Amino acid sequence: MEASITLKKVGKLIDNKTILAGLTFGVERGSLVAIVGVNDSGKSILLKLLSGYENPDYGQVFIHGLDIKKRRTETRALIGYVPYENDLDPWLTIEQNIRFNANLYSVSNKLCDERIKEYCDALHLNPYLNQYSLKVSGGIQKKAMLVRGLIHNPDVLILDEPTGYMDAESIRLTWDLIKKIKGEKSVIYVSNSLPEIENAHDRILVFDEGRILMDGHLDNLLKSTMDYHQFQIEFKSLDDELYKLLKNIPTVVSPNRLDNTFHFYGRTRTVFFDVIKAASNQLMIDLNVKKLGLRDLLDSEFAGRGLE
Repeated sequence: MEASITLKKVGKLIDNKTILAGLTFGVERGSLVAIVGVNDSGKSILLKLLSGYENPDYGQVFIHGLDIKKRRTETRALIGYVPYENDLDPWLTIEQNIRFNANLYSVSNKLCDERIKEYCDALHLNPYLNQYSLKVSGGIQKKAMLVRGLIHNPDVLILDEPTGYMDAESIRLTWDLIKKIKGEKSVIYVSNSLPEIENAHDRILVFDEGRILMDGHLDNLLKSTMDYHQFQIEFKSLDDELYKLLKNIPTVVSPNRLDNTFHFYGRTRTVFFDVIKAASNQLMIDLNVKKLGLRDLLDSEFAGRGLE
């Protein structure tokens, strides 16, 4: 499939610190790509590079084959960008903020009216259109920024925390809209909500220290771990002596504890019986066995060297 976005050996330095290190990858047209990683791993800077708000220190970024640095006016029209921070004009209404952006891209009044109706209906934003942006909640501001980013009908939509500050209903409405336009548009987003990413992606890019640590659909990323099970056993009391005993069981993998809960992995369910035998004289309150998920991939020990 044709690439919507292409990066070739892209790097970014800030105060002589490497934020992005020689990134080379492409994003297929119409795909939904999630970017995840710890704080300061380079996620937001990458979005700014993709949207043209930052320039790389080396390498090239292409949108539909156009160099974003050399063809800034043309590529900017292809991109809708929603930053993490609220950047609406506080002294304009929500509708005025949206229409101002439409004017920047020479969107006709007729098309602007149609798109405001379509997107504001979808996001239940109509009651707030005549309110000043500084008077509404952060969640309403974020939805307004999304409509503003879509008003010129971009081919690429770039979102930094698309559901930040939103309540449950607004989160659902936002993802309904994003999933609806996915396919028609390429969508790249950063989120710290792992359940959102698990439920809304064609591809996940896991960032660590400016590099791509993992790249693919979650099912593919988890393939190498399919032999594993994840266990949590809550004890009435999990003291240091018991924890040391359990974590040294040969079949227990990547053990850790939180209060009185012992968390670990095992290649088969039979590892549970090894733990039961070792802790036979201890009172167990609860047991949970779960399928591995994105949280496990982001665990520093797991992501760094796998479940060894």
